[in-house]
Amino acid sequence: MKEQDYYVRENYLKAIRPFYATDLIKVLTGIRRCGKSSLLHMIAQELLRSGVKEENLAFVDLDRRPYLSIRTPEQLDYAIEAKFKGVAGEKYLFIDEIQNVKGFETVVNAYREEGDYSIFLTGSNSYLLSGELMTKLTGRYLEFEILPLSFQEYLGMKEHFHKSLKSSDDDNFMDYIQEGGFPYAVFLDSPEAKQKYTEETIREIFEKDIRRNKKIRKKAVFEKIQDYIINNFGSTTSLTALSRYLDRVCHMPVRKETIYSYLAVLENAKIISKCSRFDLKSKTSLRGEEKYYLTDLSIYFARNVDNRINYGPVLENLVYNYCRSRGIHPSIGKIGNTEIDFILRNPDRSYAYIQVARTIAAGTENEKGIPETEEREYRPLEAIRDNYPKYVLTMDHLLQRRNGIHHENIVAFLKEEKFFS
Repeated sequence: MKEQDYYVRENYLKAIRPFYATDLIKVLTGIRRCGKSSLLHMIAQELLRSGVKEENLAFVDLDRRPYLSIRTPEQLDYAIEAKFKGVAGEKYLFIDEIQNVKGFETVVNAYREEGDYSIFLTGSNSYLLSGELMTKLTGRYLEFEILPLSFQEYLGMKEHFHKSLKSSDDDNFMDYIQEGGFPYAVFLDSPEAKQKYTEETIREIFEKDIRRNKKIRKKAVFEKIQDYIINNFGSTTSLTALSRYLDRVCHMPVRKETIYSYLAVLENAKIISKCSRFDLKSKTSLRGEEKYYLTDLSIYFARNVDNRINYGPVLENLVYNYCRSRGIHPSIGKIGNTEIDFILRNPDRSYAYIQVARTIAAGTENEKGIPETEEREYRPLEAIRDNYPKYVLTMDHLLQRRNGIHHENIVAFLKEEKFFS
């Protein structure tokens, strides 16, 4: 295998590395073109550097020649067997875009059961984690969800490949918001080329993972729901309100069950992610009135001619995805009638609370001379009666000190990849 130059995405490799030599099947999922294939090659290069022989590694990329014609389990089995003919010892099998082979599960599971194969799979849709797959792989797999580049990765990849960065972190942050985090866009120099690539990427995602989906029987209704969710990312969404909008505004009466299934299609294609509510008093999840965030902000900008930035949902979306990239799914925090932007429940059962805003220095001042925006962001955190860390993230450079709550500049926070602990 030829050594290639990659920008190493250490956060993901660190999560996958403990399982390199296990018989658990490693499944890398994520939106198209987010970098899953490159991660497979990074893993392979690490294995080679650790002393694994090249003949003990095999790649089957089902989106490229000479494997494009493989569509049946029998063809896949033949290709794998040919790759490892005469090879002894632990073998490492990498299969890219595995969903191209219907019924691949029986073949993959058979190789896993032989005991001397470590198997890595990638795929672009959540069929890879369907109930059917879980049954056929007998639970012997782990999912690693891969996202487009974080802000730190965006900066790091540009520096690694000697691409120009602006002198101001704030300016680079603005570029990142509008360009998005699809890795290949980093290699393109002109804004026009970046925009063209991103638009084509989004078009491919909708063509391959959405329009061909057989679960979508009412195309016009689905597209209305899709546009509504994308244009209102970060807003509270209830099935009742969305049903009323479709009926009264779009004149498309539709059952709530249909709306729910169409939202699931968008989630399964990794276009959106649902953020549920969590009640801090009862320590239980609440159903209804979720928020949906975009896997990458370029999905919004590629589908809208208006390039103005609505900072509230944009900054929330970035924080939400940043937490997901660290393996934690945030919830919307609820305490009484008060809402907190995000609550994190960490693996050690500790919590962290986060408020996100463009600034806390705007608005009229109260009798104590405190801006109303500061009061609005701090008050919900001050109502929480525990000692877990609390954060206010803004684009302000003058940082506030108040009641032990951490006020952080969001640009610096995401650049340094701090975490909430």
